[in-house]
Amino acid sequence: MNEEVPVQVSVCMPSYRSGRTIEDAVASVLKQDAALELILIVDESDAATEKTLERFGQDPRLRVLRNPKRMGAAQSRNRAVKEARGTYIAFLDADDLWAEDKLKKQLAALSRTGRVLCCTARELMTEDGKRTGRVIPVAETVTYKDLLRHNSINCSSVVVRREAALAFPMEHEDSHEDYITWLRILKAYGPAVGINEPLLYYRMSSKGKSGSRLRSAAMTWRVYRYMGFSLPRCILCFLSYAFCGVKKYGKSRL
Repeated sequence: MNEEVPVQVSVCMPSYRSGRTIEDAVASVLKQDAALELILIVDESDAATEKTLERFGQDPRLRVLRNPKRMGAAQSRNRAVKEARGTYIAFLDADDLWAEDKLKKQLAALSRTGRVLCCTARELMTEDGKRTGRVIPVAETVTYKDLLRHNSINCSSVVVRREAALAFPMEHEDSHEDYITWLRILKAYGPAVGINEPLLYYRMSSKGKSGSRLRSAAMTWRVYRYMGFSLPRCILCFLSYAFCGVKKYGKSRL
């Protein structure tokens, strides 16, 4: 009699009418060389999403949770973390993709360093999914102070121990809720380990929550306020964020 393999990584993927991109996102998870489960939280479905669920529905690694009402990405992720069976949590948005060896490399890095959170570099994709060759790097060590200067941790690149994700759930969706969570985790548990390889393919979109740079800047300001920083400290952090944003993306547009 074969014993069930314990789940090592629970992948949390919120979906809101994601039919145009979700099939490739799901496929990139199920290609990973790791003992995983994919928890797909359907916030609102569409015909293409249902078609994807039919295609992958026989895979025992796929678990589908349907929200009784629209909850948003942050609360959907929190729900998945509570339902997860894995030692680690990984996040992937339904419009992003992973390289095939992403989880394997991250689990090795977490084991080697003993840290609780791992992130990776990312390659930018256009809105229609074409890879651009433009890579946003990440440091091999990301400290709390580093993260205050700019958010170098992309949500879809993260693997984190489940107890840390449970201790600091995502909140304040009028800001960058994931940024708040990474700050709190690093402050409590110490630095993150970064893999400076583009193991995430990140889709740039004008329709997303951070698609407008002005809106993204306003949400970043709220992050510092929700962290309880004084006004002078908020200003210093925000000036650093603005400088790093120009350096990271430059003046060109995809």
